[in-house]
Amino acid sequence: MKYFLILFALMFVACGTDYLPKPKGYNRIDLPQSSYQPLPDSFPYQFEYSKHAKLLRDSSWITERYWINLFYPKMGATIQITYKPVTDSIVREYLSDSYKLTSQHNVKAYAIEESILELPNGLYASFTELEGEVPTQAQFHVTDKDSSEHFLRGALYFRTATKNDSLAPVITYLKSDIIHLLTTLEWR
Repeated sequence: MKYFLILFALMFVACGTDYLPKPKGYNRIDLPQSSYQPLPDSFPYQFEYSKHAKLLRDSSWITERYWINLFYPKMGATIQITYKPVTDSIVREYLSDSYKLTSQHNVKAYAIEESILELPNGLYASFTELEGEVPTQAQFHVTDKDSSEHFLRGALYFRTATKNDSLAPVITYLKSDIIHLLTTLEWR
């Protein structure tokens, strides 16, 4: 009887409603060594991009001839590149559109930091980093020296539900790929 009461008491205590599920695990992120390859000669611009990225034509309904995507299949990330030839003084409109697209993320971004990068080829690029749960963590644009012929814009996107704080190492890795892309950029 004594054992029965102890067993009954243990069963009663063990069947409590204070069950807590195990937390989700963190993603393991193994980043590859950086290595680069040149863009094919069929574009009015040239740069080196990661060998871990696939060069894809932009397939959106508004695409133009020289718009491309650098897709990183193992990371679920895409760097979208848009190019516009500059005619007359339309570069102001392109710059305005670029800033508008970045400012649309003000709702979710808790920080937006813009830097002007002086590139080895004498060009200047605007590089914007966005922090928070935003769909794009980095954006950039660059024109030729006198802004009379070329305009290139890019943005980094992820196709994943993973929070940006968990993706921080991947975001940092891809930002360095973007910087390499910009430092090797040349116009044709």
